[in-house]
Amino acid sequence: MAVSFTRYGRLYYLDPGGHSPKVGDKVLVPTDSGPEVAECVWAPQYVSEDVDGLPVCQGIAAEEHLTRDESNRRRRAEARSVSKRLIKRHELPMKVVGVDYLDADNVYTVYFSAPHRVDFRALVRDLARNLRARVELRQIGPRDEARLQGGIGPCGRDLCCATFLKDFEPVSVRMAKDQDLPVNPLRIAGACGRLMCCLKYEHPLYQEFRASAPRTGLAVDTPQGPGTVVGHNVPSDSVIVRLNEGGRRCACSKASVCAPRKQHDARYGDAQAVAVSDPEG
Repeated sequence: MAVSFTRYGRLYYLDPGGHSPKVGDKVLVPTDSGPEVAECVWAPQYVSEDVDGLPVCQGIAAEEHLTRDESNRRRRAEARSVSKRLIKRHELPMKVVGVDYLDADNVYTVYFSAPHRVDFRALVRDLARNLRARVELRQIGPRDEARLQGGIGPCGRDLCCATFLKDFEPVSVRMAKDQDLPVNPLRIAGACGRLMCCLKYEHPLYQEFRASAPRTGLAVDTPQGPGTVVGHNVPSDSVIVRLNEGGRRCACSKASVCAPRKQHDARYGDAQAVAVSDPEG
């Protein structure tokens, strides 16, 4: 099963154990600070036996758990408001990104972004006095800021870092070139201002495609006639061919223009056709 602590937030996968929650149910998720309330996004379903080591769901959240969760939400909202007010009073170049609260230890963790290192010692003292708790401030980078705040990427979908990506891996401009993307920062940058994460995890797909697809400029035979490869469409696993007759362009599946597939069809195609038409023969 999969749960999320915030609406449209990152998914966390659990072993349902002996429980059968439905989509929308509030369940208890084991964490380092004790069980926390999350919403069931995917109902329990069978998966491969290779998937193991998942934390086990601790059951459906009771009324006392929901009350505690709502109280912690109000405390985080209050801490966010107080932090913004005190930052403005101290005239610090900081922006509050997120707030965590551990009620067991009465500790607030305030995540903020800033263009450079900030001396926030006086701010911490004021925050601790106003919130009557221990306060920790942590400065985060642009990618972590986008992960905590969430948003919509250039593709129109929720940000990868805020939904399913666990770790940030290095991304290079070379990956954009290999994917035939314009080397324009405005076109290949994500909401955080850094290179889009999808360039990294989609890159192996493009490498695998190029290793087996006919290169641009190569003459090929297609189901619609002979032509020349003028482009590739990796997501659809197809090549763009300009036909010799008439100069019309068409999209053909990679398998239909690759030599190994054509040789296989030429050798076994007739035998397979006979076997299908006459199964008893």
